[in-house]
Amino acid sequence: MGKTMLELSHREAVVNGVRLHYVEAGVGPPVLLLHGFPEFWYSWRHQIPALVAAGFRAVAPDLRGYNLSEKPLGVENYRVDHIVADVADLLRHAAQRRAAVVVAHDWGGAVAWAVAMRHPELVERLVILNAPHPAAFVRELRTPAQLWKSWYIFFFQLPRLPEWWLSRRNFAYLERAWRRDPIRPDAFTEEDIRLYKEALAQPGALTAALNYYRATFRAGLPRRRDYVQPVTAPTLLIWGERDSYLGPRLLQGLEPWVPKLRIERLPNASHWVQADCPEVVNRLLIEFLRS
Repeated sequence: MGKTMLELSHREAVVNGVRLHYVEAGVGPPVLLLHGFPEFWYSWRHQIPALVAAGFRAVAPDLRGYNLSEKPLGVENYRVDHIVADVADLLRHAAQRRAAVVVAHDWGGAVAWAVAMRHPELVERLVILNAPHPAAFVRELRTPAQLWKSWYIFFFQLPRLPEWWLSRRNFAYLERAWRRDPIRPDAFTEEDIRLYKEALAQPGALTAALNYYRATFRAGLPRRRDYVQPVTAPTLLIWGERDSYLGPRLLQGLEPWVPKLRIERLPNASHWVQADCPEVVNRLLIEFLRS
């Protein structure tokens, strides 16, 4: 995984009754890094060394169901409530019951928004990368533009077929996405893609990752009034504007839900923003954490 990854410590913790694998590096105030679909802790390969160099302790878990973390059976075990409880317990474990910084992308961002709302005492600062506030997503999912971009969410509700489609020909569809989506041609190297495939090929991992989507829809889409509790932590929202899956209207009207919000738009970045523009993301992240 390169010289920058040699100093990582691989650890495990039982949180909320589930065994989570995580990597840890550095000393100083903890920063919890939450990956999205269909990645794992390695999503933060560019950010971990930067955080360590800046004097922070980076803690990057495989969320439940992913890579080396435990994979409970059944769709119901992947409801957002369970993932939020996992992260809250991991924050208490990593930060020794003090507030910490949470940085999150995609599905990790969806969980981080909920953690910041439900457990404000645990979140000192929040950094979200290309993950919409849940109330904004519910609002925009009723529009044709976002509904079209989110077609895969509905496909993932089917049993077994999504697993076959995504894994066939050695995850060919996902490999095409990792190669074609980013703006920077080498955002995902051959080694990166190999490691992502290896993580998804862990027994039960692909079904567990898809169960995040299935559990959300089986519970019913939340109503916007379910998210009236504001996020009180200072929040940085970094957004790659060339996102194929999330429209720009998701950035509108967030102030009532996130009063202490700063938005940084990156015009030459895709959904995979921390791989597309790692230097810019790292600079914005460190500046925000030091401010």
